[in-house]
Amino acid sequence: MGQGIAMPAAVAALIGGFFAWWTGAQSGPWWLPSVMGMGVLLCLASRPNALPWLFIAAVVAVSIQQEWSRQLPVGLSGQDIVIDAYITEVQEQPGARRLRLKVERCTAPRHLPSCERLGSVRVSAYDHAFTPGERWRMTVRLRPPSGFLNPHTFNYEQWLWREGIHATGYVRANPAPQKLAAATPRLRSWAQDYLAQSPLAPRTQRWLAALTLGDSEQLTQDDWTLLNATGTTHLVVISGLHVGLVASFVLLLGRYGARLITPTDWRLRTWPWWLAGAAAIAYAALAGLAPPAMRAMIMTLLGLWVLSGRHAPGSWQAWWLALALVLFFDPLALWRPGLWLSFLAVGWLILLWQGRPRPVGIRGWCWALLRSQLLLAPLMAAAVLLAFGRVAPVAPLVNLIAVPWVSSIMVPSALLGWLLSPLPGLGALTWWAFEQALGGFHWLLRLAVDAAPLWQPPSSMVYPLAGSLVLVSLCWGLPAIPRWLGIASLALVATLPLWPREPTLAPGRLDVTVYDVGQGQLVELRSAHYRMLYDTGPRFRSGFMPLQSLWPPGQLIDRVIVSHADTDHAGGIEALLSEHRVRQWWAPEGEVLPVDSHPCQQGQQWQQDGVRYRILWPPKGENALSSNDRSCVLVVEVGEHRLLLTGDVGRQIERQLLNQLDGPVSVLVAGHHGSSTSSSVQFVRDTSPRHVVFSAGRGNPFGHPADEVVRRFRQQKSCLWSTAHDGALRFSLIPQQPIELRPLSVLAGGHQRC
Repeated sequence: MGQGIAMPAAVAALIGGFFAWWTGAQSGPWWLPSVMGMGVLLCLASRPNALPWLFIAAVVAVSIQQEWSRQLPVGLSGQDIVIDAYITEVQEQPGARRLRLKVERCTAPRHLPSCERLGSVRVSAYDHAFTPGERWRMTVRLRPPSGFLNPHTFNYEQWLWREGIHATGYVRANPAPQKLAAATPRLRSWAQDYLAQSPLAPRTQRWLAALTLGDSEQLTQDDWTLLNATGTTHLVVISGLHVGLVASFVLLLGRYGARLITPTDWRLRTWPWWLAGAAAIAYAALAGLAPPAMRAMIMTLLGLWVLSGRHAPGSWQAWWLALALVLFFDPLALWRPGLWLSFLAVGWLILLWQGRPRPVGIRGWCWALLRSQLLLAPLMAAAVLLAFGRVAPVAPLVNLIAVPWVSSIMVPSALLGWLLSPLPGLGALTWWAFEQALGGFHWLLRLAVDAAPLWQPPSSMVYPLAGSLVLVSLCWGLPAIPRWLGIASLALVATLPLWPREPTLAPGRLDVTVYDVGQGQLVELRSAHYRMLYDTGPRFRSGFMPLQSLWPPGQLIDRVIVSHADTDHAGGIEALLSEHRVRQWWAPEGEVLPVDSHPCQQGQQWQQDGVRYRILWPPKGENALSSNDRSCVLVVEVGEHRLLLTGDVGRQIERQLLNQLDGPVSVLVAGHHGSSTSSSVQFVRDTSPRHVVFSAGRGNPFGHPADEVVRRFRQQKSCLWSTAHDGALRFSLIPQQPIELRPLSVLAGGHQRC
């Protein structure tokens, strides 16, 4: 490998990836491809040796462009289509199964766009049992990849893109799915079935699957919450540790065998090294060849090459080569945070130990581990903060114990258990030792979370905090940096509690956020010393509640008003109960909810921070109204501004509300998500809202908001907004100041529209 080949190859792959992203996702200028093409021709004319790098960039760019073309056409959203598909993954969920399918054949109705290029889909199935490796013909109802547009939250649409998923949806029960072929035997499937049938505890089974097979999908949400809160998610990824252990063990056995077979010249035999390399490749393939596993495999192969006495490429040359190969074979990895966190960690370790002598003895290796972890922790904390907007305060201390514990006890015992599995007694004993080690690991993580839970700093502090953490790593990790500068960087981070926080809202100001929760409703109201929710968003059939993705655990909410018990309004109650603290619950009398609540009744009112709240509906006492017409109706007044939230009440109830409203309202969250059962002509005319917000799901099957409702508000010259298109919306009610309503999502523009 010539000097400097690896780095240009990696840079070419990066350029190809970003070019494809710009022209595909961002819809760059129409003339950009032509200019780039002319640039390529000029480059080839002047530098013919640039052809390999242009080839790499072209392969990566074309691969990504093909991913765009495989997405479900918009015209097929919500339509029934028939697919023949190969099941690649099955994830069990309460009452359902989540399937990952590789589409082999797709048939759409003749009058609709073709779906022949559809590649991979993720669907929910409720009535049948499925096994990875089977082939099925099924009728599915899909939609293009999409997610909720809320600020500083998990971007589900981007996750679908980088995982190569081209549509999501569900399997139709009628017509029933038809199995075309049974699953062919696969080593990974056999291993998963073997674990499932073993007498191990469920937690042990899923952690063995994650640590040895790369099947992290088996980890529960509680497992991931615990790992995220302690900054230890990297420990459950198939990494250089796992691949290196497998290769080292096979190399040890191979060299021992060579010594027995050819005792005079066993050191000259190369087959043990080839055998170790094959073992590294096989194990990475068994783990699914995820980017960290692929990177670990490539760098393990390079390490074997060096240790066998061949030409030794430099550490950075190996790093760049690994990056180039990963991006060449898996271009979508360019958008996976795990790839960059993995390569960042390895690159920083190379810098830390470049030019330093190799540790000697147990004491030397212990000090090397301690130094590496202490200098790696702040840099990785900064990277996680920038990627995910959160910080695990105890991560440096936890990893000092967790890394050697997992690497020297849990992973070796887990892998050894597989090796000894043909011997039931020894295999069970080894996995019993793993189970005990896992129990200690969990106890450590629980203790750490109780001491210092996951922290999500305000957005204004993300970049200053990340910069200060990077400064600490640089000052203490790079050579020739004055010691006083390192101490000053630590002092800077130590002053974090004294840093200015986001300014407290002034009395008399109310900030309102209408979140994008799909087909449901969740409105947050904040003033200087008060925080309230109106509704809690939906709960989907799979059990997912969008409220879970909005804030880190431990939020304090003064009052939650649940307009009524329908799932699209009350579905997030369980998430609030399990993850947050709520001082008061309010709901209409007669509604059945999983929480004790105060009845909201007509005539109730209160003031907080200069903001006045009034309940306009329902009337006191029991009533025979439907659940929708029993909705709590809330009006909020700040100076001359008024916000009206009507839940799902119908037209008859709206007419009764008009007597309690004195003049027009400033902002109206449209009743029943914009359904034609609400927002009557008289109600729209009398309230005459300046802004109207429709809280509805993108491509919802109900057609919300209804066309006739939209026309009524337009005739009143109201400014119309929809969470389905604009994402989460925020506005402030401040006396004597105009209302500025804006989308919070960058994709939606993020600015005042009217």
